[in-house]
Order: sequence, then structure tokens, then C-alpha cells
Amino acid sequence: MLIKTHLFFITFLLASCVSLPPNSEIVQYYEKSTTKPYPEVLNELQIAIAEHNFRITGHSRVGKVIRERGAVNFPEYDTVQFCNLTHAKTLLEMSPHAIRYLPCNIVTYFYQGKTIVKTHLLPTDSENTQLNQFLLQMNRELKQIVDFAVEN
Repeated sequence: MLIKTHLFFITFLLASCVSLPPNSEIVQYYEKSTTKPYPEVLNELQIAIAEHNFRITGHSRVGKVIRERGAVNFPEYDTVQFCNLTHAKTLLEMSPHAIRYLPCNIVTYFYQGKTIVKTHLLPTDSENTQLNQFLLQMNRELKQIVDFAVEN
């Protein structure tokens, strides 16, 4: 038993010393759920995106397409991509590498009687303070869009 305890402690200690490789990042997500009907959530999502001055650049109706191919009871899955070119220009002027965050993306899916709405948040821990502040504001907007879609 003492050996197992020591092995566990050593493993825990080593794991806590491991760092991420250079240029890697941890992706944070913001997720909400609702019992509102799925089509209503998608509609509210589109309204919220427009109200925040974004334009929808793509909408993949994954669940619908799978059902059309014969999986009759397959649940709903959608991804909505959107962008604001003014924000995109500002972001890319601050950091050309930020192209990897565009366009914004929100997923919706039906799971265990609820509609889930989820987006990835943008990292705000770079050495560029101005960029971090801009991405904090973008994260606030992404959260507001998700919140609006799931409100009752």
C-alpha cells in the first residue's frame, strides 16, 4: 500500500511539472442549455448574431443532412459561423496569427432533452495587452449571443 501511495504521489508531482509545448493554447468554452424548442433556439441565435453586427458566413445543418441520408431519428446538430469584417480587420492588424480564430463559431445540438449552445472563447493571455483587451470584449459578445439564444 505504501508503494502505491508513493507511486501515486510521484506520478502526480511529475504531471504537475509538465508544461504545454510552445505555441499551444488551451481552448476555453462557454456553454448554456435550454428546454426551448430547437428551431426557436436556432432562430434566436441568428437574431443575436445580427444584433451584434455580425454576418452569418456559414450554417452547417449536420443533423438534418444525416437524417436526409436515412438516419431518421438522428438528433439535431448545427454549426453557425459568423464574422464582422471591421472586427476581423482590427484583430488581424493587431496579430496576423489571429486568423486562426476566424470566423467565430457556435454549435447547437440536442442532447438528453435539452438544446445545448456552445462556443469557444478566444485566448486573452498573450503578451499583447491591446489584443487581450479586444479579445475580452469579443468573448463578452460571444457569451451575450449564447445567452440570448437560450433565454426563456
